[in-house]
Amino acid sequence: MNIVIIEDESAIADTLIHVLEMDGFQAHWFNTAGEGLAHLKTTPADLLILDVGLPDGNGFELCKQIRGFSDIPIIFLTARADEIDRVVGLEIGADDYVTKPFSPRELLARVKLRLKSMRRQVESSVGQTAKDLRAENYDYFSGSMALGLTALEFRLLDALLKSSPRVLSRLQLMDFSNMPSEEAYERNVDSHIKSIRSKLQKVELAESLKTKRGFGYYFEKE
Repeated sequence: MNIVIIEDESAIADTLIHVLEMDGFQAHWFNTAGEGLAHLKTTPADLLILDVGLPDGNGFELCKQIRGFSDIPIIFLTARADEIDRVVGLEIGADDYVTKPFSPRELLARVKLRLKSMRRQVESSVGQTAKDLRAENYDYFSGSMALGLTALEFRLLDALLKSSPRVLSRLQLMDFSNMPSEEAYERNVDSHIKSIRSKLQKVELAESLKTKRGFGYYFEKE
């Protein structure tokens, strides 16, 4: 599983990476809000460990931005221990709040707990079909599970669902999704489709997004 760390203190990040990787996780560290946000918008992740005080922004504001496109579990890790900060962090969408100094073992246990909770949500959606996918706030949901699509991924999947079961060529997908001209090339479409499939795996619908070799892609709702 992939864990993203957004933390500006390298010593803390090194400790987190060591603890997580020793337990079999893959850890990706970013020391600024901007770099972490860009990564999360383009690359699927399973959990985020987020500092509040970052050199280029505030972790609370970053959490709000992330909640606009993803339901990834978020654990705040911060020196801000006041009750009001904990309340604010949880109210804006974080799943847990850990204060520094912290126990690496305890944090690892909290990571596992949040991932276990997320797996239960996924398992509760098993057996749903593509008919259960619904659009809300520029994302697609299956039950209570958000796919966490980027804006472009949302437009691509929306076009495929609305055209189902018709095959759409890559050129049609570029057109229907209003892909920016600087990004409009076939390999980029393939890259975004791969990312969408990865996110559909969370609700066991990845196989519904199919490739028609030599033509393009289509979504099979049944």
